[in-house]
Amino acid sequence: QVQLEESGGGSVQAGGSLRLSCAASGSRHSSNCMGWFRQVPGKEREGVAVIYRLGGDKYYADSVKGRFTISQDNDKNTVYLQMNSLKPEDTAMYYCVADPTPRRCTVVPGAEYTYWGQGTQVTVSS
Repeated sequence: QVQLEESGGGSVQAGGSLRLSCAASGSRHSSNCMGWFRQVPGKEREGVAVIYRLGGDKYYADSVKGRFTISQDNDKNTVYLQMNSLKPEDTAMYYCVADPTPRRCTVVPGAEYTYWGQGTQVTVSS
């Protein structure tokens, strides 16, 4: 069992930066893949960035490549999402996700993850 605790959301003007954190508790194996999805009410959930923690492989949505960076701190069992050059279209509820299965380490729409956090709101104003 894994519990995910997110922090770092908030409001920022376009062009600004935020850093999200997701601390995982429980089995380390159960969070081999961790990352972030986001959702706007009325729209499909979108994968943002995920990391395969054993090998360090990272996967990003095209919409955030070059602006967002996912990283990990294994000592703290925490994954971070550094978001730079934020745009109004980045406004969403951001959810931390985790799964033990490497083949699930993807940002494709509809990707299934076993564990989800409660979400943290990111609002970018123009």
